Amino acid sequence: MNTKPILRFAPVFAAAALLTASFPLSAHAAKFPPLNTPATTEHRPGKLVWADLFTTDSDSATKFYCGLLGWTATALEQKGKGYTIFSNDGVPVAGLAPRSVTGPNHPARWIGYFAVTDIDAALAAVSKDGGTVRAPSRNFPDRGHQAIVSDRDDQPIGLLQSSSGDAPDTDTRPGAWNWFEIYAKNPKTTSDFYHDALGFDVAPETKSDRKSDFVLSSAGQARGGVAPLPDANDAKPSWLGVIRVANLDATLAKVPGLGGEVLVAPHSAEFGSRFAIILDSTGGTLGLVEYIESANPANSP
Repeated sequence: MNTKPILRFAPVFAAAALLTASFPLSAHAAKFPPLNTPATTEHRPGKLVWADLFTTDSDSATKFYCGLLGWTATALEQKGKGYTIFSNDGVPVAGLAPRSVTGPNHPARWIGYFAVTDIDAALAAVSKDGGTVRAPSRNFPDRGHQAIVSDRDDQPIGLLQSSSGDAPDTDTRPGAWNWFEIYAKNPKTTSDFYHDALGFDVAPETKSDRKSDFVLSSAGQARGGVAPLPDANDAKPSWLGVIRVANLDATLAKVPGLGGEVLVAPHSAEFGSRFAIILDSTGGTLGLVEYIESANPANSP
């Protein structure tokens, strides 16, 4: 089984508190495109299949991500409520949901969605194991059933039972999601929750000197990481999403002009990668990774 994580970020991630924004407790109905065209009957529980950005400045965020990653944006509206679909080379990869909460303590926030095969059973398991259902399951016909839950540390994560199946476990393309990592007060307890509630396989991170790093896997594929909080007084539990880019330096050069900020400068990481953390123009935090000579270990045996 592949239990190798893509990266270990905690030692350089001093901005964890920036990921503690609030988010809406419900989502509005809209006509979403299917995740996979043509549809597939394959399902891969635990695979990261979607992410939503919750922000108060949709226009700025749209310009930022389209300019930075080359995404295209399609605006949807139903009953006066808007939602934006971001696509990477024509493949839907993320959404943008406006919210009304403002202020310095409520920056934008990315929430990733893990694939499940039975969302009702998953929600029941989350509640049984000490989590909270924050946004109940909603059926969006072309997308599937989705919900947002919180773990025992009140950190949100999405669940999505896709109506068009899940994409194959192939090498991540530039512009697509590559990894999600959670920084936890007690990584072992957090790992146990994701094992018990969502069925992840959990293994210690063998590439790290810290004994408190864990990898969440399913079907032999590493899906996400659990790491201890950075040594900072204001550090709080949080998820960090990471997107693969073809050229990290060229991508980072665009960030200031688009209204963002480089929080953690690019540096060498594991498996022949280079990594950085940025703040988007609306306060959302994001990791960027470049793999040198196709060194992405996500699908290595």
